[in-house]
Amino acid sequence: MSNVLFKEISYSLDTLVAEIHSGEIGLPDIQRPFKWKNVKVRDLFDSMYRGFPVGYLLFWANGLPNGHRQIGTETKQRVPRLLIVDGQQRLTSLYAVLRGVEVIRENYQKERIIIAFSPKDEVLKVADAAIKNDAEYIPDISVLWEGARETTVKRFLDNLRARRSVDQEEENSLREAIDRLYDLRSYPFKALELSSDVSEENVAEVFVRINSMGVTLNQADFILTLMSVFWDEGRADLEDFCRRSRTASTTASPFNHFIQPDPDQLLRVAVGLAFRRAQLAHVYSVLRGKDMETGEFSDERRDEQFSVLREAQAYTLNLDNWHAFLKVPMRAGYRGSMMITSQVGLLYSYVLYLIGRRDYGIDDFTLRNTLARWFFMAALTGRYTDSPESSFDKDLVLLREVRDPSGFVGLLDQIVRDKLTEDYWNINLPNELATSASRSPSLFAYNAALNLLEARVLFSEMKVSDLLDPALRPNRATLERHHLFPKAYLSRLGVTDNREVNQIANFALLEWPDNNEIGDEAPSTYYPRYADRLTKEMCYWHALPDGWHSMSYEDFLAERRKSMARVMKDGFARLWR
Repeated sequence: MSNVLFKEISYSLDTLVAEIHSGEIGLPDIQRPFKWKNVKVRDLFDSMYRGFPVGYLLFWANGLPNGHRQIGTETKQRVPRLLIVDGQQRLTSLYAVLRGVEVIRENYQKERIIIAFSPKDEVLKVADAAIKNDAEYIPDISVLWEGARETTVKRFLDNLRARRSVDQEEENSLREAIDRLYDLRSYPFKALELSSDVSEENVAEVFVRINSMGVTLNQADFILTLMSVFWDEGRADLEDFCRRSRTASTTASPFNHFIQPDPDQLLRVAVGLAFRRAQLAHVYSVLRGKDMETGEFSDERRDEQFSVLREAQAYTLNLDNWHAFLKVPMRAGYRGSMMITSQVGLLYSYVLYLIGRRDYGIDDFTLRNTLARWFFMAALTGRYTDSPESSFDKDLVLLREVRDPSGFVGLLDQIVRDKLTEDYWNINLPNELATSASRSPSLFAYNAALNLLEARVLFSEMKVSDLLDPALRPNRATLERHHLFPKAYLSRLGVTDNREVNQIANFALLEWPDNNEIGDEAPSTYYPRYADRLTKEMCYWHALPDGWHSMSYEDFLAERRKSMARVMKDGFARLWR
């Protein structure tokens, strides 16, 4: 018989909640923000009330001896013996309701989940204002398990009698229903407990096999779990940073117009800086204090590695570093999240920025320009689109031989040159522009190039960069993508396939009044009205071939793609100055 990876343990709900409260079972309140809607919590309690099964739980023994200490200043009653792999949302729901504690939502706001119960109809509902004022309901079932059971029952019956008559038979029935709800504390659960010897890869595989409908675990999830156990402040710092990045503030904050990161994304940045790794599988084992040769765990080894991560995370979350880096995509011509097709690419650029700043002491002017060239290249070519971790690991490996600032700058610039060759600009890029994808990397790189060239909007005196400012939030967009060959006009020519009509090369940036005025006219019809606004420079910026308004649509697209590629090349050249 093959080795069994788990053993089965039985729990009552009361025991589960008690062991979570004591810390025997680790339930990290922000391992993942609580994703269930309140109605799903209600459904869970309803299923239990009616005696239905609600699934297995999956725990993982942490493999460390009793009595070992946590990292940091905060302490719990004990460090958890068991970590939750599957059942996070269910156990959070149960613990939050039975203990009456708040959960943290995906927007990082705290909330009490309040479930109401009608003993007469034996119905559970998410409490709202009407239900809270309805005498037929116990408005918050949490109070039943908080030592106020009899007081709650008496208050409920008194309120009900104030509204209508209640005879002894009904009172007995109501009490019986309340007792059934209260007795959910004895509801049985089955848990599978995985041995501490099981690798994180096998744990993830077990999770997927038994819970195909769940959220697939990744290595960042495992590391966040470890942080919740051994370094709560670190995980709390990640969450606080992410929460503050979502709201504009009059004081210093992480808020910006490029990215509102999640904890696992910033964790990847910190890990990249700390251990020069993008793939987290080995990092997880290292942070558990595991000797990769003997397989044994060590408190000292774990503390040492967490100390490295702690220092790197503090540097990652430093607001001076964060906002200094955010000038990199701006320097590259990018103006906000609407131009970012890969958050991974943005964050990997942040890792390189931090390495250059901390480990090589590169001055900010040089570093910003170097990373702007790198970011433009990575964004345009989709460097981290396929297998991003493996691709970035290869980049980090190349840095191992770098010894000084000039070596760092020289390596990144050489990779950029090797990627953006003459063949790329003249052959590959025009071919990549033959797409109708509305969020194409090449389209946003073209807009970035217009910003770098300080181009004006077509038929306008306004700069593209000004009207792409993400701080502008009018009721209607100040800048619109206009079909140079309008859709209705192409339809009259028999071109109706959206993949042809919406080619990137058929779009130009216009102010919306001009876009409205042009409407569905043929280029040869509307062009004369705007000819006096079209300077040679504007035709260059907007890649308009000579006589474009009289060309066939097919010839126009082919020529404009080449011209757009030239504009991108020229815009990128500005980053070498």
